[in-house]
Amino acid sequence: MVRFLLYIVTCFILLGSLLLSADVLAQTGRPPMAGSTAADKVELLPGSDSLVGVNSPGQVIRKIYNNVRFRQKGVLMYCDLAIQNVTTNVIEAYGNVRLVQGDTINVRGDTMFYYGNTRLANLRGHVVMRDRKMTLTTAQLDYDMVSGVAHYPPGAPNRPGRIVDKENVLTSQEGYYDTHTKLFTFRQNVRLVNPKGTLTADSLLYNSLSRLATFQGPTRITNKDGVLTSTEGQYNTATGISNFQRRATVDTPKYRITGDSLYYDNVSELGIAKGNVIMVAKDRKAIITGEHVRYNGKAGISRVTGRPVAKSLASETTRDTLYLRADTLFSFDNKRTNTRRLIGQKNVFVYKSDLQSKCDSLIYDSADSTIYFFKKPIVWSQNKYQMEADTMRALLKDNRINTMFLKAKSFVISLDTLRNYNQIKGRTITAYFVSKLIPASTTLTTTGKATRPTNKVTASAKTGAPALSLPQVTTATSPAREETSLNRVIVEGNGQSIYYAVDDKNKMIGLNHVECSRMNLEFTNNKVGQIRFYGRPDAQLIPPKEFTEDSQKLDGFRWREAEKPTKGQVLWLEIPPAEQPAAKKPLKIRSSAKPLAKKNVQRGNN
Repeated sequence: MVRFLLYIVTCFILLGSLLLSADVLAQTGRPPMAGSTAADKVELLPGSDSLVGVNSPGQVIRKIYNNVRFRQKGVLMYCDLAIQNVTTNVIEAYGNVRLVQGDTINVRGDTMFYYGNTRLANLRGHVVMRDRKMTLTTAQLDYDMVSGVAHYPPGAPNRPGRIVDKENVLTSQEGYYDTHTKLFTFRQNVRLVNPKGTLTADSLLYNSLSRLATFQGPTRITNKDGVLTSTEGQYNTATGISNFQRRATVDTPKYRITGDSLYYDNVSELGIAKGNVIMVAKDRKAIITGEHVRYNGKAGISRVTGRPVAKSLASETTRDTLYLRADTLFSFDNKRTNTRRLIGQKNVFVYKSDLQSKCDSLIYDSADSTIYFFKKPIVWSQNKYQMEADTMRALLKDNRINTMFLKAKSFVISLDTLRNYNQIKGRTITAYFVSKLIPASTTLTTTGKATRPTNKVTASAKTGAPALSLPQVTTATSPAREETSLNRVIVEGNGQSIYYAVDDKNKMIGLNHVECSRMNLEFTNNKVGQIRFYGRPDAQLIPPKEFTEDSQKLDGFRWREAEKPTKGQVLWLEIPPAEQPAAKKPLKIRSSAKPLAKKNVQRGNN
């Protein structure tokens, strides 16, 4: 009776083992390979408590209990219970399963199917794989000892594979580990955590030797300084250096930088962005664009080249924006005062609704809201004023032009309502402006007339009266805008002025030409009002009948409105006139027929 029960139990164990083997083969898709030799046979080492043979037609099967040890080509296997099929060279191991490969690989699990012909091990349960660089835990592991690749297939979402090395913890739903190259391949819900930040991705390659992570697909890196997103690139978990392609973005509390490619050193806070770069200063509502940006976060310095443009919101009310372009833009952040200095070098253009300018170089300092213009600067304002000097300084108030300081060879031109050019010239000029807000307005426009239908009369449902064809009323809304006007001008040193005097009815009286060492001119509604001259002024009033071209212009007068930058030019959408190639004169082709005929005639006469 006891022998019969043992026989039944053994049959059930064999049946369960065969079913489990079939299930494992179906999951892995890696059936045992034929062609084993005697040298490839798994060797049972002595020391087990008992060994029982199992009758199976055409096969040699045995069960080994307690302290079970096997060996094949330097690999040692341990377990509490094993069923060894000597014929097929397959082992089923249960309880405290352990696989040791040399002095580097150590794998533990609850159960294992080992195919000696292909040297493939399928481990299930609480699987732990260790080598000198990392520890892998998973619920299922397929280890190919020929290729040295371990694979954990997709499992339950709440039981991902987990790898821990010196500084990183990495989890994913599926993964491959090459024990020779120490290269991991991770797929689905990849998450890498280390002291420098957290990386999440769809797929990831990770080298545990160099600790370099390479990814393809949407990826996000988060640390205490900000967030970096990309779809392709590399991240060195040891150095904190990132190198990304395919439109990457670094987002910090103060800045956001986006480019086709992006290099960022998390330790030194050095960032290099290339290709359609957009850098946003969040706290200042400013944007800088260009083709190449180099950003040093610790020093607070940015350099932008490749058609750079700086855009800054100048007014919340009118949504007016200041645009600045140059061959090279520099941005300097003062972290102590939380201010910024913007520098434009070479071919600087400025555009704002009430201010346009061009010069060789420019500095904008947000600490005192001042713009410095250098090397032959010229400034236009409201299509009414033109200012030139060797150097100029504009003081802004509430992001509007308030005061202009002109030094050396200063020249101011004011265009009045009669389209006359009032001119002021001197060694230094200080011009004061006033700004006012013109509120938004709504205009109603009526088109057509009220008419009755002539051919067909339609009666109203309520009154029965013929219906009227009513005129159309359209509504147009003009946005709020700012208007800047010249208020006062102070000239010091070699002062000269030409201004047109008009009466209360806006009729021309004459032209005043004044020269003195110092003068003070006040303007009202773009017209010259009260004037004060100091230092023995030389004044002359010229009647309109005696106007000449020379008397209406000071030496050096040039109205350069055609050079005024447009918004399209500042945004690199249009070519400024000075940069447009000169039109080639058409070649004059002289026909040689007539001279030759004449020459032939002369020869004939000779």
